[in-house]
Amino acid sequence: MIKVFIADDHALFRVGLRFMLEQTDDIEIVGEAGSGRDTISSCHDLRPHLVLLDIDMPDIDGIEVTQRLLDQDPGIKILILTMYENEEYAGRALKAGAHGYAVKGIDPDDLPEAIRRVVSGRTYITKSVAENIAFRTHHAGRENPISILSDRELQVVTKIAGGKTNREAAEDLCLSPRTVETYKRRAMEKLGLKNIQALVRFAMEQGLLK
Repeated sequence: MIKVFIADDHALFRVGLRFMLEQTDDIEIVGEAGSGRDTISSCHDLRPHLVLLDIDMPDIDGIEVTQRLLDQDPGIKILILTMYENEEYAGRALKAGAHGYAVKGIDPDDLPEAIRRVVSGRTYITKSVAENIAFRTHHAGRENPISILSDRELQVVTKIAGGKTNREAAEDLCLSPRTVETYKRRAMEKLGLKNIQALVRFAMEQGLLK
C-alpha cells in the first residue's frame, strides 16, 4: 500500500480527496493537515510514502514545507497539488525537491496514477505547466517577473498582497516584522512597485492570489 498524507488548508477539499483516493486498492490515507507546521510534525510521526501538498498554506508555504520534509526524511516523496498553473511556482517547487507538480484541475482518474508515478521514482508535471516550462526554456528572454524575487521575497509578497500585516506575515514565516518589512521593500524595489495597491495588482496579474 502507498501511504499518502494530505496537506491542504481547505477541510472540504481534504475530505473529497480522501474519499476519492480511498476508492483505489493500493492507496491508504494515513493522515491530513491544514497547515505547514502540522504537516511537518505529523509526517515525522506517520512516515508516509508521499505527501500531497498545496503551495498556499496559511503559515509556511508548500515550497518551504517541501524543503523541511526532505530534511526530515530524505526518502519521502512530495507531489504538489495546487491551483497555481504557474511555471515559476512549479520550477521553484521542483528545485526545492518536489517530485511532481499537479494542478487541481487534474482529472480525478489521473491523480492516483500521478501518485504511483512519483512513488516509483519518476516525475509528474501537469501537461499545461510542462508546456509553459518548455516555452520559457526556448524563449529565455521572456522571463516571468516573479523569477527576480527570492523565495522569501515571494513568500512575503504573497502574504502582504493577500491582506496580512507585517506582524501577521512575520508570525506565519517565523520572522521578525522588521525582516518582513525589509523583504517587502526589496521585492517592491525589484518589481518597480510604489505602493501596496500596486503590489496587490501585480499579485493578481501573476496569479499569486486565490
